[in-house]
Amino acid sequence: MFLNSLLVVTTDLAAALLGNALFRRHFHLLLSAVIMFGPLLNLWVSQYSVFAKRSHFLYRIFLRSGWGWTCVFVGSFIFLLSYSVRRSLILTLRHLSRLAVAEALLLGFRKVLNLLENATGSCYEPLSAAPELASGANEAGQPLLLLREGETKAICISSGMLWRGYEVSEDIFLLCLCCLLLAEETAVFGPYLNLGGASGAPLRILFLFCVLLLSLWLFLIFCLLAYFPQFPTQLLGGALGCLSWRATYQGWYHLGPSWYCPGRPGVGLLTT
Repeated sequence: MFLNSLLVVTTDLAAALLGNALFRRHFHLLLSAVIMFGPLLNLWVSQYSVFAKRSHFLYRIFLRSGWGWTCVFVGSFIFLLSYSVRRSLILTLRHLSRLAVAEALLLGFRKVLNLLENATGSCYEPLSAAPELASGANEAGQPLLLLREGETKAICISSGMLWRGYEVSEDIFLLCLCCLLLAEETAVFGPYLNLGGASGAPLRILFLFCVLLLSLWLFLIFCLLAYFPQFPTQLLGGALGCLSWRATYQGWYHLGPSWYCPGRPGVGLLTT
């Protein structure tokens, strides 16, 4: 009984925050400010922290499969909320199709970014095996770099060589898009509760997991910006994530549900 009451109070507070109009209008601005000024945290954090190691389990378990975690929890929440309210499989699939759109954007942008990186970057092989050449040609003592033409970024890095070129942080792009998607999809729970919608423990638990996942993604953004600052690649990744959210949730989805548009979150559900 106590745990159920604690769950209700916690989810009600979180739903009130995420469903607040002020929060919904300004969350993307807050996220943009974090991405712009977050690298300044590198001046104060300790490089001996456990989060300064890329081998930390948060990076290995959550960051590398961030989109999978987002799909599992957000998809389960959307399915349970939509189907329990209307008992319509078509309506539920229409709301779930927003995840398919986001995944298509992720895959498409990754493909385009990979092509751009291969087209604008170059692969270099350090001539560390020839110290007499390195010391004779570089007074700073750094090894000479031999340009290897025709190599892709993946082959270059896997071969232990250096890749230099224009890059966009895919980690920040993914986390930024996931944060905005989570904020949009969970924002309907507050108005849903205000209308007296049924909210059993499974739905509230899934909503709470989504809130915790949003908090985790924000924490990982702070960690990447503070411990692994890469300007302007992270800024470009964040801009690309915000642009994807703006084009879909603030643009396309406002056209209303139809055969070519899944509609906004909550459309067809938030009625008395």
